[in-house]
Amino acid sequence: MRLWGGRFAGESDERMAAFTRSVDVDSEIALDDIDGSVAHVRGLRRAGLVSADDEARLLAGLQELRAEVEAGTLTWDPALEDVHLNLEAALAERIGPVAGRLHTGRSRNDQVATDLRLWLRRSTRAIDTALLAMEDALVGLAERHPRAALPGTTHIQPAQPVLLAHHLLAYVEMLERDRGRFADAASRADRSPLGSGAIAGAGYPLDRDATAQDLGFAGPTANSMDATSDRDFVVESIAAAALAMVHLSRLAEEVTWWSNPRFGFVRLADAFSTGSSMMPNKKNPDPAELVRGRTGRVIGELAATLTVLKGLPLAYQRDLQEDKPALFDALATLRASLGVMAGLVASLDVDEQRMRAAAGEGHTTATAVADAIVRRGVPFRTAHHVVGRLVAEAERRATSLDALPDAAFVGALGADPDPAATALALEPGIGAELRVAAGIDAALASCDVVGGTAPGRVAIALAAARERIDRELATALDG
Repeated sequence: MRLWGGRFAGESDERMAAFTRSVDVDSEIALDDIDGSVAHVRGLRRAGLVSADDEARLLAGLQELRAEVEAGTLTWDPALEDVHLNLEAALAERIGPVAGRLHTGRSRNDQVATDLRLWLRRSTRAIDTALLAMEDALVGLAERHPRAALPGTTHIQPAQPVLLAHHLLAYVEMLERDRGRFADAASRADRSPLGSGAIAGAGYPLDRDATAQDLGFAGPTANSMDATSDRDFVVESIAAAALAMVHLSRLAEEVTWWSNPRFGFVRLADAFSTGSSMMPNKKNPDPAELVRGRTGRVIGELAATLTVLKGLPLAYQRDLQEDKPALFDALATLRASLGVMAGLVASLDVDEQRMRAAAGEGHTTATAVADAIVRRGVPFRTAHHVVGRLVAEAERRATSLDALPDAAFVGALGADPDPAATALALEPGIGAELRVAAGIDAALASCDVVGGTAPGRVAIALAAARERIDRELATALDG
């Protein structure tokens, strides 16, 4: 029997019923729906709308349903459209007509808005822990290779040498911002819509503050129309997931290149690789590739949700049923991606020698040489031109800057029309000084500012990240 069917004489067309049902998706929020129902029953009792006996029977029935949902033994009836009607019908089977009192002062509109916020709260906690675990994997890899250098690139061209640890900590920064976005979205979802009814508010003296407190919300929503139709928190959460997936995709892209034998920077563990059905030599970074591919799906879910919302007048519209597939899949995809990428990163085998050799290719220490010249009193633009000539000379000789003879540095300075450069060329030992500055270690050490790649700065940043992650992971696991 349809729980809303009093005014309808005929049966629903099966095509319409199949098209509108959602229980295969929204059964995901069954436990949250039961939590909301428990709080609502207590609110009805406070308002004098159910007796103490009825309250006890309703609560006992809901606890029985909870146990069945947790055990996976509750059968979902597709004829009952959604999770809400299924649970109410199942409750009636167990405790009889008193189950009909449960929906007093409540609509599926404020019910699902409450359920989704409860689901998001617990899901966001799980995502936060997964983000921390991913940070832990990155920091762990950095700690195992604190002095490994690799070529930092801009425009996908060799730029300056950086420490691998510095590179990995950049992703930790991204993930920390992702955590902040999820927390920010969760804070705006921390209001209870329960008691808003279908659109105008409940027609009974329900204590919405008390119900919100029962459910662990900071308070009730302020406007019944907004409460039932608001899905900003869904959009914000999917947006946070999409951007987090973009960050993982960027790392996945680098891993796929780094693991190519032509680079040879890293080797993937067999546990996080696949082979080819035809080519016996292949070892493919499939998990990283799938993270990269599934990022597009999550971005699409954000676009789809925004598109659903853009044309909706106040208040609730059935279009909003489409929010749940997008939200559930986006967060599930992110959580799974974080898990597999954390495992992949934690098991990477780094070839420090290959990385360091590549770090010197493309004359990546040229900026450090220019900076060394500037520190001796020469204007930067002049130094830039001097080092440009040195790069051209190194290319002509097919060698690196730090392999040039001292005389080449002196000659490049002396050939410049700037008197400051020609004066520096006369300084004793300047050639040897600049040749040392052209080495990878000297170039790394020269970037000695907060947030720079100098080993001392990176060591401080790495230690701070480790201390924070260990503390916050312990807190998350205790919670």
